[in-house]
Amino acid sequence: MRPSNRSATSESLIGDESGSAALEFIVAGVLLLVPLVYLVLVLGAVQEQTLGAEAAARHTARVIGQAPDARTAAERGEAVLAGVIREYGMDEGAVDVGIACRPAGAECPGAGATVIVTVRSRVTLPLMPSIFGLDALAAIPIEAQAAQKVSRLWGSG
Repeated sequence: MRPSNRSATSESLIGDESGSAALEFIVAGVLLLVPLVYLVLVLGAVQEQTLGAEAAARHTARVIGQAPDARTAAERGEAVLAGVIREYGMDEGAVDVGIACRPAGAECPGAGATVIVTVRSRVTLPLMPSIFGLDALAAIPIEAQAAQKVSRLWGSG
């Protein structure tokens, strides 16, 4: 018996893959490109917040350590902190600042003490919806710390 035309035609259609390479390239490209672009966005946001927190801690500690007295240190520290938060586009409500001094029993800030400024923040992932609190759940915590030695002659002039 000779083979029918129908089976030969169906076999040639199954084996025929002409034109599918472009479609496969587009699908594979999109599937690989979208996560890569999102990763770049996330890393950019984390880097920006990290640099902002580090700059806020460093500059605030420096201003407090070099101020002539406690009142001026507080005013300058608040001004510098507000400027850095604004410059780096940080959420003012999400930034938590802690100021401590070493040795522990010393007046803060005081002559001869070391001022330690800790800045904490959270980076919300880009394109994360606020439904069911997903934006807060998927936030990345950021922390930076800086220390500045206060002069032994601080507050005497």
